[in-house]
Amino acid sequence: MRAIILAAGLGLRLQQPPQQQFPKCLLRFQGVTLLERHLRALRALGVDEIELALGFQPEQVEAELDRIEWQPRPAIVLNPRYDLGSVLTVHTMADALTRGGDVLLMDADVLYDEAILRALVTGPSTDRLLIDRDFETGDEPVKLCLKDGVPVELRKQLAVGLQYDTIGESVGFFRFREETARRLAQIVAGYVTSDRQNMPHEEAVRDLLLEGGRRYDVADVTGLPWIEIDFPGDVARAETEVLPRLAQPAGAVR
Repeated sequence: MRAIILAAGLGLRLQQPPQQQFPKCLLRFQGVTLLERHLRALRALGVDEIELALGFQPEQVEAELDRIEWQPRPAIVLNPRYDLGSVLTVHTMADALTRGGDVLLMDADVLYDEAILRALVTGPSTDRLLIDRDFETGDEPVKLCLKDGVPVELRKQLAVGLQYDTIGESVGFFRFREETARRLAQIVAGYVTSDRQNMPHEEAVRDLLLEGGRRYDVADVTGLPWIEIDFPGDVARAETEVLPRLAQPAGAVR
């Protein structure tokens, strides 16, 4: 199993002064970066093949890998146009998507309980989504909607009249079997060749889910602590609401 961690973005919504900006995967909580937390959680579950999709200030991420002396060193792929949409970042990871075996596609800017990752990774080869049914309504969460267990939508804004029986927030982590990951790579390539590289990669994942012909496991992680960090208020919530409920990663380098 291979993990692709998307960490190329600039994180403008954190509203940091330009001279203080850094990749969001280097946000620290209790002295431990999100990146280190990802790496340790993946290793604990037996996932050592990790590729980082970087763009903004990759040298800072390299320095963090040096600081924590992480081995085996994750492969690094650069997206020089990180200022465009994340679909282009996923496109730069085409080799990792199509090399074979199950693939984990993960946003880097998430602080989460390791049980969430365990729900994604455990078990035989499968296509798997994560859903949290306890979420705040509004335009920001990416909603995952199901009808009879089948995905019918993955978007922030839902169409009027959409029929579903289950709704929740997507955690931003996906597991794809080899053939499904290859198909996602094809869809993403279509976005780029049709000049839609400025789109979020969730749109390409949505196309994958809605084209049918596959069964998706949906792991319900409702009640487990996690937060996607986009805004300054998310950092505060991460520190006061989520972090106290998490265990310190074993062997973390402060």
